[in-house]
Amino acid sequence: MSIIKMENISYTYDKKKNIISNLSYEFEKGLVYSIVGKSSAGKTTLLSMLSGLAKPTNGEIFYNDLSLSKINQFDYRSKYVGVIFQSYNLLPHLTAEENVILSMDISGKKIENKKQVALELLKSVGLNEDIAKRKILKLSGGEQQRVAIARTLSFDPDVILADEPTGNLDQDTENAIMNIFIDLAKQKNKCVILVTHSPKVASMSDVKYELKKSDIQ
Repeated sequence: MSIIKMENISYTYDKKKNIISNLSYEFEKGLVYSIVGKSSAGKTTLLSMLSGLAKPTNGEIFYNDLSLSKINQFDYRSKYVGVIFQSYNLLPHLTAEENVILSMDISGKKIENKKQVALELLKSVGLNEDIAKRKILKLSGGEQQRVAIARTLSFDPDVILADEPTGNLDQDTENAIMNIFIDLAKQKNKCVILVTHSPKVASMSDVKYELKKSDIQ
């Protein structure tokens, strides 16, 4: 059963350029999806629509069979769908642990012993307590990506969206990050949707959706 469904989605930029035309995709829990395509094919736009940050010009997106237009967008992004941005969007003046705790606070979910939960989440993505206490600017790109994943998991969303999650990482770190996403899908029953240029990431995904020229007018 699909947790997210797109029906005949189109997106027009500036009322002139049609970036995406009549696109229909379905996404299920327990699977890793990769969205691929050439630059300017609309991959990031598609992710923005799935996250509720952008609205389709035509068509409709459903979450658990309920139209996104009928769901409170703050609740959608702070409780049900976690977004990992390409630039991570972590607060540099805070530690890794504090970034995760802040996400819990924003979600509004009742979570006891947030500090311990944050440390456990960071540990689950391969970061020990010493790293958890460091400021973001003291971390490597791979470590920051892991913090971004842990932050997203802090409110236990059903869906995880990531924009080029391995774009700035070396091959070994890319493999490690992908293994985290695969574990989240297979062991935690999350729906993981990745926008990527990486053939390796696409090959490690369960399903690949490719935005082709026929999707653009």
